[in-house]
Amino acid sequence: MKADPFAALGLPVQPELSDDEVRVAWRRVAAATHPDRDDGGDPAAFAAAAAAYTELRTVTGRREACADQPGRPRRRGWVRRGRPVALILRLAVAAGVSLGAVLAAGPAPASYAVIAGALTWLLCTARRELPSRAG
Repeated sequence: MKADPFAALGLPVQPELSDDEVRVAWRRVAAATHPDRDDGGDPAAFAAAAAAYTELRTVTGRREACADQPGRPRRRGWVRRGRPVALILRLAVAAGVSLGAVLAAGPAPASYAVIAGALTWLLCTARRELPSRAG
């Protein structure tokens, strides 16, 4: 089971937390648990807080961490909540680039290479909009 990043930093589970609130909580926990302290600190708690800060330092990270909290209803489907528009835009860009390549170069090997590149870009970047298998 994955550790709760909000609990590691002593924060409430809210996606609306500001960057400053997360940074202040990280500094507070890091100062209290750092392994370089005279008393040796708490390396395990420091590592957990560092991982939590890495996850919560952006607005997107806080939203995803809130969505991953136990007890929250999971959205079923193949596209993450709020991301179908991004997926549609990525599909449109890949289709537009592919069509432009065929119109500009015709059925030449260069146009097939551009199409393959556009599809590769689509597959590599569209993973952001698809739900993880763990969820």
